[in-house]
Amino acid sequence: MKTQTAVKELPACPVETTLTLIGNKWKVLILRDLLPGTKRFGELKKSIGGVSQKVLTAQLRDMEDNGLVHRKVYAEVPPKVEYSLTDLGHSLKPILNALQNWGEEYKASIN
Repeated sequence: MKTQTAVKELPACPVETTLTLIGNKWKVLILRDLLPGTKRFGELKKSIGGVSQKVLTAQLRDMEDNGLVHRKVYAEVPPKVEYSLTDLGHSLKPILNALQNWGEEYKASIN
C-alpha cells in the first residue's frame, strides 16, 4: 500500500519525519483521543474542542493517508463513520506518553 507520504520524499532526519506525520497540535490530540479506542467523528470533535469540522476532517484524512488512522464507514442512513488507530498509529503511544510526562514535569516545575 502506497501512502501519501511514501509518494513524497521523506526528510533525511528521523525527527523531521516524525514531525511531518504528527507535527501539529490537532494530530497529537487526535492520537491522544484514539489511543483508548475507536471514536466517531462527533466524539472526536467534542473531545478535542476548538477544532473546526473542516480542519478535523483534513487532519483525519491526512493521518489516514499516512497509515496512522483507520476509517470505517458503515452502510446505513444516516452514515456512520468510526476512526481508530492502525498498528502504526498505536506505535506512537510511547511518544505521546513522553509528551505527557514532560508536560506534567514542566507544569510542576513552574508552580
